[in-house]
Amino acid sequence: MRIRPISGESVTGKRLLVRADLNVPVENGRVTDATRVTRFAEGMKPLLARGARLVILTHFGRPKPGELDPSFSVDKLRPALSEALGVPVRFSDTCATEGAVILSKQLADGEVLLCENLRYNPGETANDAGFAAELARLGDLYVNDAFSCAHRAHASTAAVAGLLPAYAGPLLVEEMEALTSALEAPERPSVALVGGAKVSTKIAVLKNLVGRLDAVIVGGGMANTFLFARGCPMGRSLHEADQVATVREIEALAERSRCEILLPEDVVVAREFKAGAPCETVAADQCAEDAMILDAGPRSATTFMARLNHAHTILWNGPLGAFEIPPFDAATVAVARKAADLCHEGRAVAIAGGGDTVAALNAAGVTGDFTYVSTAGGAFLEWLEGKTLPGIAALCAPKQAA
Repeated sequence: MRIRPISGESVTGKRLLVRADLNVPVENGRVTDATRVTRFAEGMKPLLARGARLVILTHFGRPKPGELDPSFSVDKLRPALSEALGVPVRFSDTCATEGAVILSKQLADGEVLLCENLRYNPGETANDAGFAAELARLGDLYVNDAFSCAHRAHASTAAVAGLLPAYAGPLLVEEMEALTSALEAPERPSVALVGGAKVSTKIAVLKNLVGRLDAVIVGGGMANTFLFARGCPMGRSLHEADQVATVREIEALAERSRCEILLPEDVVVAREFKAGAPCETVAADQCAEDAMILDAGPRSATTFMARLNHAHTILWNGPLGAFEIPPFDAATVAVARKAADLCHEGRAVAIAGGGDTVAALNAAGVTGDFTYVSTAGGAFLEWLEGKTLPGIAALCAPKQAA
């Protein structure tokens, strides 16, 4: 689908109605991790320098629709946003009234207005046309810079895009280019690493990936289910006995597509799931009745790294084991560092995403070495499934009169 980037448009004197994702951690009224704010601001500063007038929309937390709980007010984000943008940020305590419209029209070139939490209004999550029409009054051009919200058909991501000239913001463009390069047109050989607890949550992801890439490495609890389907004992390991038919369907799809599925050949087992618990490495088909598989073994990690060594495109979603608790992080850390080294050497492009994946890469100390790391969560997962995201489709749809 073709979308128009805002970076190539004339923005001087224009009110840009920008959908951002500034849903960041806050403690005691202060932002504790401003990464999202900083990344968003970096893309907006060139537009401000060119005379754009920014009207920023965002959600924050999950307030009950219609209840103006002050703990969910986005006003507390202003100090971090102002610091990141390098300009003062005005505030509107609503996003759908005449007062908000007046404030937006009072902006001068290079000035910024932050509007109150979108989710205070039930029309936001309902994708209500009336609420979208009120939002559209705040801007001359609409800019979606929140890929992480693009999988939601909400008023600020879908309906409003049909009422104004609609564009993609810098972050959204960056994310789409990275994901497209990894999934739609990967440089081959291409390998995906897919981990996590349950096959049932990633059936669509696996089916899509085995039809597009050259190899898929399966780890975590998902690998246990694949191993169980091949007759391996699971002991007390996390697995889904009711997903055997699904596993076989995925394996059949992979065979038809000539996609190799790699599973652990050895595993790390323990009797307790706690830090420093006594553990041992056994063959993947040798898990004892009272043990549980908590990580891929060292031989498996070596095999996975050897497979990555020949890859030009690496796509990662989900850890290979229970990485949160040492020593069950060993395979994830080792393979993550190998992927990072390949990126650093210019031998591969590595794209990663998903909350647990980002946490695992942070734990391995390699997040900054990957080509691109997405924090989009649900949107990233739906992209991997091959779905059309409503927020992206809306940028390409015919426009109505506002």
